[in-house]
Amino acid sequence: MGSLPMFVRKMLALVCACIVAIVPVEAFAFSRIKDLVDIEGVRDNMLVGYGLVVGLNGSGDSLINAPFTQQSLVTMLERLGVNARGETMQTKDVAAVMVTANLRAFAAQGTRIDVSVSALGDAKSLQGGTLLVTPLAGADGEIYALAQGPVAIGGFVAQGQGASVTRGVPTAGRIANGAIVEREVGFSLASQTQLRLSLHNPDLTTAQRVAAAINTYLGNAIASVNDPATVHLQVPAAYRGGVVGLLSDVQQLNVNPDEPAKVVIDEQSGVIVMGADVRISTVAIAQGNLTIKVSETPVVSQPTPFSQGGSTQVVPRTQIQVDDSKGNKMAVLTDGVSLQKLVDGLNALGVGPRDIISILQAIKAAGALQADIEVIG
Repeated sequence: MGSLPMFVRKMLALVCACIVAIVPVEAFAFSRIKDLVDIEGVRDNMLVGYGLVVGLNGSGDSLINAPFTQQSLVTMLERLGVNARGETMQTKDVAAVMVTANLRAFAAQGTRIDVSVSALGDAKSLQGGTLLVTPLAGADGEIYALAQGPVAIGGFVAQGQGASVTRGVPTAGRIANGAIVEREVGFSLASQTQLRLSLHNPDLTTAQRVAAAINTYLGNAIASVNDPATVHLQVPAAYRGGVVGLLSDVQQLNVNPDEPAKVVIDEQSGVIVMGADVRISTVAIAQGNLTIKVSETPVVSQPTPFSQGGSTQVVPRTQIQVDDSKGNKMAVLTDGVSLQKLVDGLNALGVGPRDIISILQAIKAAGALQADIEVIG
């Protein structure tokens, strides 16, 4: 563009600015395919193991209440050449723990991964403890990693003779880079001739858009959709970079994901999450609760000074307040109302999240809510 006249460059800049101004904001609500799908076979694997944490300052398991801790301690000492079988142990510096970890996809032998440590018995805290060598096995029973190291916890316990304070969870902790991978999970990505992309949120429209974006970019119909959760991808034999190069290019493509209209309600915490496509038909809403508050404030009545008779009496004083929500009026929500208007209408009634949950469920029961309600918790 350096050879173009100045006025031509100004006109091009003006045209570009006008195009950006007239394109709606929603057109730029795209996500990368990388953020929408998982590649079949490229996955983490769960590992679990049982071990002992030593070096606790009297906050470990009671060997009487946790016999498995004593059995594990005796077995470990026997492997080290110490015969402690049949002896009575009183130590509280040892705790039995469960050790868990996620083995990353394509983790090579010799690499390190983080592990989580959780007390199994009646230990009070794992602070200052060290995990002894613990094999971590997968679902197939094979050992894939070995864990060991000092445990770092995020909570603490402080106590005296009359009170105690506990913050966080002192019986669970982590060991950063605490396990060494000893066995790799065999999966040859480069030798695959076809791949399956699994959507995080299954949806037919999103899956079709993913396939269309891939086919448009490659200029060939190599992507197809058979169900809402999976996009099948045929790997071209002559593609530059092979499977890795194909996935690297495909994952950077932008797709506008679609989602169903849904209202998610957590009744325990009172949290309500509504999607942008939630709509309701014309409906009138009135909300009112009868609240009666009774408070007792007794008053002590005493006789006058130097009086010959009389005694101190407690005179009851009762106050009753009645709130029948007369100020709340009926609100009318028109047909096809959007999420913002729905929230504004409910807030205009002066209701809280708990009451909004009941109102939404009543609207759904009346057939006026054009969305699914999912209750969690």
